[in-house]
Amino acid sequence: MKNFWDKSQNDDDNERLNHSGFDICQKDSPPFKLKPPLHVTNRERRKQSMKGQSITVLRPGMVLMKGYISSADQVSIVKTCRELGIGDGGFYQPGYSCGRKLQLKMMCLGKNWDPESRMYTELRPFDNSKPLGIPEKLHDMVEKAIQDSNEFIRENVGGSNEGKVIPNMSPDICIAKFYTKSGTLGLHQDKDESEKSIKKGLPVVSFSIGEYAEFIYGETRAANEAEKVILESGDVLIFGGKSRLIYHGVTCILPDTAPASLIEATNLLPGRLNLTFKMF
Repeated sequence: MKNFWDKSQNDDDNERLNHSGFDICQKDSPPFKLKPPLHVTNRERRKQSMKGQSITVLRPGMVLMKGYISSADQVSIVKTCRELGIGDGGFYQPGYSCGRKLQLKMMCLGKNWDPESRMYTELRPFDNSKPLGIPEKLHDMVEKAIQDSNEFIRENVGGSNEGKVIPNMSPDICIAKFYTKSGTLGLHQDKDESEKSIKKGLPVVSFSIGEYAEFIYGETRAANEAEKVILESGDVLIFGGKSRLIYHGVTCILPDTAPASLIEATNLLPGRLNLTFKMF
């Protein structure tokens, strides 16, 4: 992979550079940047330890796993997405033919998804780049999160598990989005996957890294009727089964909430990295 910042490229390389992705991390640490004080680092570690794997069933088929992704894995995810995202087929700002741009950067793995046509394709239309595959580690993390969710449901949710256990899923799609501090996403349904996948209730699995997000969800597109949770760095949200077509969105990004240790280790830009996994 060519270095995104290499200026000594020929004309053909410069043409490819136009299709190279957005860098979600600062190139270099500012010279004045200091490591977080020890008490801040220790507080973050205690907070992570106290969270453990706190799991809540929000509704049948919808599970929130607080602090599920370890600090080390969060760093690894950022570095992996950064490496994939600066190359061909990497992060770009999606928009519509009317000229409106979404306030986020996006990268697809496995299959390309176009926000305007709401269709999956093998190639990205505007530059014919082919999405890279989902890294094996991410693939395994998704499957384990579903398994751990179901283990919790079986052991802690009373009554019949019918409609509560989340169908197993092996993802072949990952949509990575990087929200800036002003990024939002209106209430919508994830319903562009195959009829078979949706009918089976195969889940959507969402990883949150970086700044916290105010996430809303509900039975309809009415925002005033929606319920709200705060998704923090390291949280995993899963919705499938009876909740597969739940309306959901992001109303705001909470600034300056990303773990200091994560920023120190990755130089992640201010914002939220969200990875959404599905099976077509």
